[in-house]
Amino acid sequence: MMLPNDPMILLSVVNTKLRDEYDSLGALCEDLDADREELEKKLAAAGVCYDENVNQFR
Repeated sequence: MMLPNDPMILLSVVNTKLRDEYDSLGALCEDLDADREELEKKLAAAGVCYDENVNQFR
C-alpha cells in the first residue's frame, strides 16, 4: 500500500491501521515497507509524534 503524502490524511490512515491491524509502528512499517524515520519526520512536521504506550500518533 502506498501511504498518502498529505500529513493529515497520512495521520488518519496510519492511526487507523495502528488501531485496527498492527500492534506497533515497527510492525506497520515492516509490513508496508515504509521508512519509519521518514514517516515519523513527516508526522512530526504536522505536530504529532508516536506514543508507543497507546500505539498511535498524538
